[in-house]
Amino acid sequence: MFTRRTALATLGFGLLASTALTAAQAETIKVGEVNSYTRLPAFTEPYKKGWQLALEQINAAGGVNGKQIEVISRDDAGKPGNAVKIAEELVSKDGVTLLMGTFFSHIGLAVTDFAKQRKVLFVAAEPLSDAIVWAKGNEYTFRLRPSTHMQAAMLAEAAAKTGAKKWATIAPNYAYGKDAVKAFKSELLKRVPDAKFVTEQWPTLFKIDAGATVRAVDAAKPDAIYNVTFGPDLAKLVREGSLRGAFEDRTVVSLLTGEPEYLDPLKGEAPEGWIVTGYPWYAIKTEAHDAYAKAYQAKWGEPPKTGSLVGYNTMLSVAEVLKKAKSTKTADLVSAMKGLTFDSPSGKVLYRAVDHQSTMGAWVGKTAKKDGKGVMVDWYYAKGEDYLPSPEEAKKLRGN
Repeated sequence: MFTRRTALATLGFGLLASTALTAAQAETIKVGEVNSYTRLPAFTEPYKKGWQLALEQINAAGGVNGKQIEVISRDDAGKPGNAVKIAEELVSKDGVTLLMGTFFSHIGLAVTDFAKQRKVLFVAAEPLSDAIVWAKGNEYTFRLRPSTHMQAAMLAEAAAKTGAKKWATIAPNYAYGKDAVKAFKSELLKRVPDAKFVTEQWPTLFKIDAGATVRAVDAAKPDAIYNVTFGPDLAKLVREGSLRGAFEDRTVVSLLTGEPEYLDPLKGEAPEGWIVTGYPWYAIKTEAHDAYAKAYQAKWGEPPKTGSLVGYNTMLSVAEVLKKAKSTKTADLVSAMKGLTFDSPSGKVLYRAVDHQSTMGAWVGKTAKKDGKGVMVDWYYAKGEDYLPSPEEAKKLRGN
């Protein structure tokens, strides 16, 4: 028989259950993650595996400040509008403490603006546009990966030593490509004042007409080529350029081409002798990197890629800022991000307070072929801090 006493008892049980559920939820720190998983899986899937490995390790070690981290991950399908809508849902409906992720520069910039408007911390993992921390930088956005300018400066330093004077550029026609060409020109001219750029090719992202691009470059008769294409565009360019002999007797400097995501798919068609930034995971022999690489391969049954390392370091950044802030309030997190340091498989990383850019570096070397596939040789690790502007210059770039 359902009586008033039964009703009160039932209500009391419900309140207790609700309180227990709320307490359990309070033990979890929610982090929102957004990326272009279906648009560019070659990079974003390894990235996801990287942050998942780090998350597993962090939570297995007790989490942060006694709480487990829960990541709510969403796919933006490579569309800025989707990314902003998802970010809003993560903040408003899911109640995440902070946001992390994004790959494409235009999407990273969209979420950067969202973070400013909604006053939420955003740890930009992969987008390379300089504007994310400079022209359109804001109080709430911090970027992990070495920027376009940083990596272009690394390559310009190597390019200056080749003696090449007449340059052609090939870059996708969007924020990342434009930044990459601008930065390379600026940094090369500092080192080789009489260098000249005889042609610039701007194919639409992932819609390159490789034949027309190669013909235009060849007609300009450059000594050297600076390439910024990646993914399927890179594969088409390599194939067409090799068929036409466009790379013979020319220096080729290529941003990101040494990354396994882009070099491995080329297989036996991989170019040789190109100066590149990349990730020779198979040849890096440090205790920290060995431990990371072994753990990654044990979990996923495959070697790590650049995205894997970026994802892993992004998750380490999130855990470290939560630990340092001892709070989930945005103001405390932003304060803790400024000058934040942590140890990673690629060495110690610092987030600069002046422009919110991390000092994570990149590997620079040359492409070669081994066992029928592309590898990096003669490489070295370029420290990120060596290719960043001075604090005074950074302030000007941010409009401060």
